[in-house]
Amino acid sequence: MNGIGAVFYRDYRQRMTNIGFVFWDLLAPLSYLLLFGLGFERMMGTPPVIHGEAIGYTAFLVPGVLAMVTFMVAMNTAWGFFMDKDSGIFFEMLTYPITRRQILIGKIGFNVLVSLLCSTLVIAIGILVFDAPVDWARLPVAVLLVAVATASWFFFFSTFAITLTRMDAFNTVTSAAYILLMFFSSMFYPLEGLPVWFRVISYVNPLTWQVDLLRFGVLGTTDPTALLLEAVAAGVFCIACLTFAVRAMNRAA
Repeated sequence: MNGIGAVFYRDYRQRMTNIGFVFWDLLAPLSYLLLFGLGFERMMGTPPVIHGEAIGYTAFLVPGVLAMVTFMVAMNTAWGFFMDKDSGIFFEMLTYPITRRQILIGKIGFNVLVSLLCSTLVIAIGILVFDAPVDWARLPVAVLLVAVATASWFFFFSTFAITLTRMDAFNTVTSAAYILLMFFSSMFYPLEGLPVWFRVISYVNPLTWQVDLLRFGVLGTTDPTALLLEAVAAGVFCIACLTFAVRAMNRAA
């Protein structure tokens, strides 16, 4: 078994032995889709409007839940990364015939696979239960976006997992990111009509860029100028997070 396969398999075994990971990877996003989708669909008098096009709230929420999946999967893997470092296993792994690049690629590969499996289930429920109008021709774009978003958030959280030494500090960072990034984004509501200060914060939030791009990939909603800017920003964010994660790993070693 090569280094990438070994890291991949180890992450798989770590996931399967902790039911809490399964809950946060899959059940938490599905709970948001089912509870928010059903509740808000009936409560809202008029459907949300995206770039002049009215769509059902649950259909609007599906791409947001896909972004949530990438966020949660990456955060959970980073938590396992922190525990490896805290217990010393991470430093022991650096003595194995496995390169740092293989460690990162193995972990990213597992993350992306889990995100794609969870995303497939989310889209299936959106179609079968809520009749979401999925644009099949653009789904390959959504698959690519899920993979890039998962990698971005894994690099982002791994930087903190490697750098921080206290568990309470790491948990504070992940909890704050969970609340602030998700709710100050376009995940749950259209930003049009919200206070200016809220929109300013949301527009500089990487999760907003990913949600908007996923809405394009899943539903076909389009604003070419905004999407182009958000795609460039999301790419820069991924590269920046990768740079910081590699730097943190080199310093830790």
